[in-house]
Amino acid sequence: MTKPLALVYYERLMPGTQLVNRLQDLGYRVLTLTEPSLLIETARKERPLVALVDLVTNRANICSIIKEMKEDEETTHIPVVGFAAQKDQKLHAEAAKAGATLVAYDDALLPQLPHLLEHALRVE
Repeated sequence: MTKPLALVYYERLMPGTQLVNRLQDLGYRVLTLTEPSLLIETARKERPLVALVDLVTNRANICSIIKEMKEDEETTHIPVVGFAAQKDQKLHAEAAKAGATLVAYDDALLPQLPHLLEHALRVE
């Protein structure tokens, strides 16, 4: 049986690398992206079970990309979990408005990852 695929975009080394390691520990295959502009194209091609997105980036308007992903008929079903520091409340709100399934604080991401994934993957 094939391991589920998690698509991860991060710019910040921490918590990005820790997230990748934790996902692998949980039995996921992980495909990392260093360019947020490739998120939708890669999601269409690779069909991940979930996308985890670092909201703190200087490379693109990540919330616009999340919105595009959620509006695209080929990627709308993919849960998106955004993450940023607790102090970035405005960014959290923008990501939620853009359609992120969940938005988590950096310091809660790793310890709560199994629960967050379970919640994000819940079919309603």
